[in-house]
Amino acid sequence: MDALLVTSRPNIRYLTGFSGSAGVVVATRTTQLLVTDFRYDEQARQQCDAVARVEIERTSVWERLFKELPTVTSGTLSLIGFEAHALSVKDAERLSSGPGASWRWKPAGELVERLRVRKDADEVAAIRSAAAVATAALRDTLAEVRPGQTELAIAGLLEGALRRHGSEAHPFPTIVASGPRSALPHAHTSARTVAAGEWLLLDFGAVVDGYCADVTRTVVVGGRADESQRALYRLVQEAQRRAREGVRAGMSGRDADALARDPIEARGFGAAFGHSTGHGVGLEVHEAPRLARTATDPLPEGAVVTIEPGVYVAGRGGVRIEDDVHLSPDGPVLLTDGCTDLVELV
Repeated sequence: MDALLVTSRPNIRYLTGFSGSAGVVVATRTTQLLVTDFRYDEQARQQCDAVARVEIERTSVWERLFKELPTVTSGTLSLIGFEAHALSVKDAERLSSGPGASWRWKPAGELVERLRVRKDADEVAAIRSAAAVATAALRDTLAEVRPGQTELAIAGLLEGALRRHGSEAHPFPTIVASGPRSALPHAHTSARTVAAGEWLLLDFGAVVDGYCADVTRTVVVGGRADESQRALYRLVQEAQRRAREGVRAGMSGRDADALARDPIEARGFGAAFGHSTGHGVGLEVHEAPRLARTATDPLPEGAVVTIEPGVYVAGRGGVRIEDDVHLSPDGPVLLTDGCTDLVELV
């Protein structure tokens, strides 16, 4: 390939630093061209003038792209890769008709995503900062949680605290699930009122310098946990600790998953843990690599991954505990606070 057309927003940010919501990048071995529109003129020049040539278009970004393509490699351009996973059907048609037909196009796979897996020191620092924001926001929120509040109200408290502590965005819709609804692994936060003695599961994230942290905690609201709740929590806590401390770069995603899954299955709860143990986190809250039963590839050194086993019992509720871990050359480094003791909001 002579060049790569980059249309994925996280990939554009990774390559150029540009965080706007509209634009495309053409990357070659020696240069990068960013084409965006008038709304992002000043922003683009501030964020990426040092690493990319910036072109501003007032009408069609795609028309400007095709106009500038011959200049990227002095007119020798012939074969361009594109991100099929980040291109709409409409935009794909632009490549094969009209001005776009002047070039040959080839699906390039997830080339940039593979580069993004290994985090450098600045990226790890940003994720650590996002994790600190998440921890501070959770602390403030739990101080205000009471029985009688709705899940939506608690989510509002948490999201407000995240913003106050410096989160640039919510990387995914905040999950607050109470009582039996905590058995829904990806529940939609509802208007349900939280009762005393119930589970409250909070799955949320923070963003600093574009990088995400992903955290889940499960607490008991308005009273002490009963023995069945304590037993379930201890099981998930131990499984999570085992994986968090045992995961290593170079082991397969499947073996990492087994660190958490094996003790849960040994206690007869295997069917109640139906999702994977974790995933990569970075510019996106869900990215490579995967820690799953089907993941045979080795975990790359430098990746940041979540460790988030859970057990979900229909009608009773569920427990999930999630932390973010950097796979350093010396072993796993915890980026979140790692405080997983059972919290009872009495």
